[in-house]
Amino acid sequence: MTTARVTFQIADNPPARLDKALALNVPVEAALSRTRLARLLQEGCVLINGVEVRDPKAKVAEGAEVEILVPVADESHIGPEDIPLEVIYEDDDLIVINKPTGMVVHPAPGTPNGTLVNALLHHCGDTLSGVGGSKRPGIVHRIDKDTSGLLVVAKSDRAHHGLAAQFEKHTVERYYNAVVYGEPDAHDPRLRGVRGVSFESGNIMRITTQLARHKTDRQRQAVLFEGGRHAVTRCRIVETFGAPSVVSLVECWLETGRTHQIRVHMTHAGHSLIGDPTYGGRRKLSEKALTPAGVVAAKNFDRQALHAAVLGFVHPVTKEDMRFEAPIPDDMAALIEALRQQKLN
Repeated sequence: MTTARVTFQIADNPPARLDKALALNVPVEAALSRTRLARLLQEGCVLINGVEVRDPKAKVAEGAEVEILVPVADESHIGPEDIPLEVIYEDDDLIVINKPTGMVVHPAPGTPNGTLVNALLHHCGDTLSGVGGSKRPGIVHRIDKDTSGLLVVAKSDRAHHGLAAQFEKHTVERYYNAVVYGEPDAHDPRLRGVRGVSFESGNIMRITTQLARHKTDRQRQAVLFEGGRHAVTRCRIVETFGAPSVVSLVECWLETGRTHQIRVHMTHAGHSLIGDPTYGGRRKLSEKALTPAGVVAAKNFDRQALHAAVLGFVHPVTKEDMRFEAPIPDDMAALIEALRQQKLN
């Protein structure tokens, strides 16, 4: 892999730590984030006055000459594929996609092609981010294969760094629609006994736990209260179905963004998603509460009923506030319509 050289001097009154001094003094046009600088430092790509330095806590003097060797992006081994995309917004730095159900975001051993990345390589051509040393769309967040909805993807390195920083700081607005078993209501006494579940004003359920990969099933995430990664999900009821209510359409929003977060959190609260093959199970719905059509629609729904409906962020280059919405897809809309049918007395 070839490298590019970024050179600069440490300015007056540098911070005590080298990593902070680098972040403060590196030229803006180099588009090197704190995270990227830390990785380059760890990999031995930073020279101070011609000497390799790897210690982020090292002291650095005013006027020191810094040279950073940055890998130049190679062509990706992932091939472009002419797959239709629903583009919601696009400019020179980023693209917002409404991902359909069934599309994997990034190639993996089980899905080497037919992914969103393959489609983007065809759609974007040479206008792609090279972050990480390989020309590819800058995937800064993902949604599951069978979850539909909005994704933002970086096309330039500066957009990649800017978007990644917003996701890291949890400032990106992400709202999801989900159809769940039961009614996540503050008046339900059962929920008062579920650890990590609380309610805020407006009947908003807040789920706060740690999440980590399941010890025995590597395809699943598990709720923990020690170890793992901090995760917070909020949820409110939009509409309930049945008499009494046995299914709800809810709106969930993320304070953090962990793998399977909404799915595993809602299951922890006792309100798993309709159709979720990993966490939801198959609950028997009462035909006394729903019409036969509603029962059948819920039983036959063959994916988790989850849709990334709203995505908001600050444009990493223009600094404009961006907010996008995607309507509920046809399969979920049909499920909701079937659940809305009233029983005849």
